[in-house]
Amino acid sequence: MLLTLTTTHRPATDLGYLLHKNPGRPQAFDLSFGRAHVFYPEATAERCTAALLLEVDPVGLVRKRRGPAGEGFSLQQYVNDRPYVASSFLSVAIAQVLGSALGGTSRERAELSTTAIPLVARVSVLPCRGGEGLLRRLFEPLGYAVAATRHALDEQFAEWGEGPYFTVELSGVVTLRELLTHLYVLVPVLDNEKHYWIDDEEVDKLMRHGGAWLAGHPEREQIVNRYLKHRKGLAREALARLMAAEETEDSDEAEEARAGEEERVEARISLNEQRLTAVVNELTASGATRVLDLGCSYGNLLRRLLSVKRFERIVGLDVSYRALEIAKERIGFERLPERQRARIELIQGSLTYRDKRLAGFDAAAVVEVIEHLDVARLAAFERVLFEFARPGTVIVTTPNVEYNVRFATLPAGQLRHKDHRFEWTRAEFAAWAGGVAERFGYSVRIGGIGDEDAEVGTPTQMAVFSLAKDPTPQESACGEDKRS
Repeated sequence: MLLTLTTTHRPATDLGYLLHKNPGRPQAFDLSFGRAHVFYPEATAERCTAALLLEVDPVGLVRKRRGPAGEGFSLQQYVNDRPYVASSFLSVAIAQVLGSALGGTSRERAELSTTAIPLVARVSVLPCRGGEGLLRRLFEPLGYAVAATRHALDEQFAEWGEGPYFTVELSGVVTLRELLTHLYVLVPVLDNEKHYWIDDEEVDKLMRHGGAWLAGHPEREQIVNRYLKHRKGLAREALARLMAAEETEDSDEAEEARAGEEERVEARISLNEQRLTAVVNELTASGATRVLDLGCSYGNLLRRLLSVKRFERIVGLDVSYRALEIAKERIGFERLPERQRARIELIQGSLTYRDKRLAGFDAAAVVEVIEHLDVARLAAFERVLFEFARPGTVIVTTPNVEYNVRFATLPAGQLRHKDHRFEWTRAEFAAWAGGVAERFGYSVRIGGIGDEDAEVGTPTQMAVFSLAKDPTPQESACGEDKRS
């Protein structure tokens, strides 16, 4: 099983810095399924090629296998194509042997690691179960020129026809990280098989390596289904997360403009600062140490939470990958001391799809988020948060539409943000919060944030939900995290 990576970027030997592998020294790595070798067939300033050669031990794999009784005599376990073709074994080797390059890090060539350079990946034998057409449909939308040579099943028996195996070259001007990420995800997809057990962690892995490009890929459904070995429940979860990300992903300029729109309307009364202070005070008073910021956007609340020592674990979730990247920058995540960095985690996800990562927290803050949801999705949001995640305290803030008449810059009848699907009156918000509390076994306290106007109330409404200490059996059942 052989993968080569070639560049003509000058000096081409910088490829060694990107891969963290010295062109002058062949290296070998022991893996659970065999041995990996990294060497450079050519290394000049004009052209450099790095090779990743895998030796898969099929007999060793069978001896380590923990399958049902009787499997040890299956001839297929000993006679198969696994030692010779690119498969999920190659993906694992890329992650373990070329992990720094896959992550896009290079201390010596940091700028080059984020620069698109001419690269050619050549896979000596790649199973394409779906033919050359599928191969092209997977890689060409990503900008690669694809050259594929198909191999016969057996050259001595032409009547057997052509096999599913190709020698493939992918050429493009991309970053090395992008190329390795595409190979990591799509090689097992083409093989339509994986050598290891698939569980929920595989969805997170797909989001981590495919989230930036998979949502818009024309073959995303087939990619997701094959990558997750046709496990329907896992595929539904992955597709839901990808679709949610696609719905809100926009250009940097547009997102910045939308984020600033509401702040400009409310700037005169510094409402955002008052809102964040009120939410942090409520979270502190609740006694929580593990806190969720749901719909964390650019990290304004996360920065406040980091400054409070009692919060030992802080997780920010947002549907927008770009928003999370900006939040990391504003928090200064890479510059945080190790202990501080260990306290905080940013994850991509949707508030309308059940997510096991949200379970086990003391409190959750949902600050100026629900008004961005379609009314039809509110029921799904309620179940995700109050039934499945079920934190002890939930703080929800939302605009008070009655107060909008006090904003001089806001035309009559308009909402504070063009992306708001609705804005509630005080009575509507109280009715919604009371209904949620009753259905899911919480008590609720309604309050306001900002200066109170005798006629129209406060500009922001806040509901503080507290989980009942002694829920009924029916209410307890609502909190169980069972997978259908």
